[in-house]
Amino acid sequence: MTQTARSDAPAPSPAPRLAVVVKGYPRLSETFVAQELLALEARRFGFEIWSLRHPYDDRTHPLHDRIRARPRYLPEYLYQEPLRVLRGWRRARRLPGYRAALRAWLRDWRRDPTPNRGRRFGQALVLAAELPEETRGVYVHFLHTPGSVARYAATMRGLPWAVSAHAKDIWTIPDWEKAEKLAEAAFAVTCTGSGAAELRRLAPAQERVGLVYHGLDLTRFPPPPERTPGAGPLRLLSVGRLVAKKGYDDLLDALARLPAGVEWRFDHIGGGDLKAPLAERAKTLGLDGRIRWLGKKDQTEVVAAMREADLFVLPSKIADDGDRDGLPNVLMEAASQRLPILSTAVSAIPEFVRDGREGRLVPPGDPEALAAAIEAIAADRAGALSMAEAALARLRAEFGMEAGIDALSSRLEAMGVAPAAVSAPSAAAE
Repeated sequence: MTQTARSDAPAPSPAPRLAVVVKGYPRLSETFVAQELLALEARRFGFEIWSLRHPYDDRTHPLHDRIRARPRYLPEYLYQEPLRVLRGWRRARRLPGYRAALRAWLRDWRRDPTPNRGRRFGQALVLAAELPEETRGVYVHFLHTPGSVARYAATMRGLPWAVSAHAKDIWTIPDWEKAEKLAEAAFAVTCTGSGAAELRRLAPAQERVGLVYHGLDLTRFPPPPERTPGAGPLRLLSVGRLVAKKGYDDLLDALARLPAGVEWRFDHIGGGDLKAPLAERAKTLGLDGRIRWLGKKDQTEVVAAMREADLFVLPSKIADDGDRDGLPNVLMEAASQRLPILSTAVSAIPEFVRDGREGRLVPPGDPEALAAAIEAIAADRAGALSMAEAALARLRAEFGMEAGIDALSSRLEAMGVAPAAVSAPSAAAE
């Protein structure tokens, strides 16, 4: 009996029948996007990544290197690529949905006459003109600016489009814009119960909006370390952008309130515009000798820091402009390493961490309560580890990635974007 030789070469990438639109790619702060893209590739969905902005991080996560689809970049500012925009307009104006898209944009422009709104239409012209002919649908992360570009371009091409909404994009755009986009989108998914309730309030039908937790692909993380109640200074860690909604000003005020008998050290990972003022505030409060601002790190470095820490702290709150977290993936990452969690009862954080069960939650914007919680955890490290064990168990049971990818895959297929068929290996018999 003879048999044909089998190739060990990787299967070719499926044809890009889906356009995935994102605001920026790759981004260290958006591991949930990269995790989803890798999972869709594993399900044999063929897609191209279209990014409105070029990357600004000085590194990527190892996760990004595993994604075969390469990003294509739209003109970040229209004046930077005027000929490309002009070519896009010349092609797009001949598309069947161009006039409908133009009317939609003009209605939006009258209500929001900003340079950003104009840039959205210019980017949409380029996207509509350059999408491959085999594209059957557009899927976009974030309802605000990326959602507008995807909506205008899909309308021009006569394609269905769908959106994954998250946090800032839900809470900082006006109701009229959310309602009109939800009325046109084939579906919307969002990663928190609070976000889903807000979108369903404005959607033409409740079933148009799905709650799809990102969850965590635990295969990407090492097994959690064995932990025992430690002695010595309490090692606090936080990972997040240094922006208002993360509440790091409250954390500094809380640390300054701790009694002298509580020994602690604090490491922060992440970048952001507030780094200099927060570092100055820490110095003014006399804390800078016990704080390290470590800057941006990739996920491997983040996990290593989690394995060395005693407590993960994320003091999120609602910023003055309404911006807020959804369910930060970093909380699930901390849970994956059996690291005790202290956060705030804001947005969707209580959907994963319940106070006194999977961690401690305090009111947002309350440094006194935050300080009291840190002091209590320092005094009962065994109790904190018990809650960390419960968070790990809940993560494994209820917040795995596969259920969310199943739901998203089904919705994409219903929209008309099917994964590529997997060919069975052939064999030649005698």
